[in-house]
Amino acid sequence: MATAADSTVAIFVDAFSVRNRKRQEKENDLMIIVMKRNATETQIDHVVRWVESIGYRAHRSNGTEQTVVKAVGGERGGEELKYLAALSGVEKVVPIRKPYKLTSREAKEEDTVVHVGDVRIGSGEFVVMAGPCSVESEEQLLESAYIVRKGGGRILRGGAFKPRTSPYSFQGMEEDGLKLLAKAREKTGLPVVTEIVNPEDLDLVEAYTDILQVGARNVQNFALLKKIGRSRKPVLLKRGMMTTIEELLMSAEYILSAGNDQVILCERGIRTFETATRNTLDISAVPVLKELTHLPVIIDPSHATGHWKYVIPLSRAALAVGADGVIVEMHPQPEKAFCDGAQSLTPEKFYELMEELKTMEYVLNMTTKVPA
Repeated sequence: MATAADSTVAIFVDAFSVRNRKRQEKENDLMIIVMKRNATETQIDHVVRWVESIGYRAHRSNGTEQTVVKAVGGERGGEELKYLAALSGVEKVVPIRKPYKLTSREAKEEDTVVHVGDVRIGSGEFVVMAGPCSVESEEQLLESAYIVRKGGGRILRGGAFKPRTSPYSFQGMEEDGLKLLAKAREKTGLPVVTEIVNPEDLDLVEAYTDILQVGARNVQNFALLKKIGRSRKPVLLKRGMMTTIEELLMSAEYILSAGNDQVILCERGIRTFETATRNTLDISAVPVLKELTHLPVIIDPSHATGHWKYVIPLSRAALAVGADGVIVEMHPQPEKAFCDGAQSLTPEKFYELMEELKTMEYVLNMTTKVPA
């Protein structure tokens, strides 16, 4: 039988739970302040200062037609933000309820375009990133880079730091590998993407690469995500083998909330009961992500399947389903590769892939005229 003391404790617990839930809701608040098309810099700056004055973080985003100010967090809840609609230059104020805020399509309707030199990922061009799994030598990397450029690839991939399942496997050339990537860029003009594993290596990797890659094993390494969020380099964020789409978007949120909105999402296969392939490529993730987020999405068919013979058909599928590109492994001599040779395309197969993608792009972009 419940006593008066029990009732008092229950009331206290309920009150604490409500207060704690409200506090969490306040911390998770995001308001989108859409400025009018003719809003002046003075009006926009005034809104930013007003948002920050009540304890929120202000993220300014300049669109092609309008500027948006995103108010994140805050200690006093969202009530004060409603008054922003009355400020000069403000068109409307929209609350975002999804757990991922800045990443959400609600926060930004137009697609984000990630700029890497003269390459624009998310602009409608299907971008191919290619190269060896790991940097092994100057000769191997330069040969790979020239093959990628000749075939029409836009970005060179290559691992200098290799997080491996076994501690006895090749771990990468580290800084020497980074220097070779920089040399390959100098020789070919191709931007480079390479993985960062340790937050302490950010300054080192930043000095050599054009895109910071976060691998599947580090997708929820929050210390790393926060640190690269303060970088100005674009980030390629790979989905983990056991990561849901929402968890992937929450990981991207860490990067965006720290100030870096140049993020590319990568579907690279998830772990299922199927053993015919290394992982199972979740091709449906592309249209789902395109609906939920404004960030560009690419596919990694090499790691998804673990076998070169599936790379070409799945790259075609990526193009057909609306992905912004692929990242594939290619090695001049896959049989001699230090790692992942079985999933690496030969130069001949890489050229075949590029020709098939060009043909598919032509077919998909054709305008069919229907007789009246």
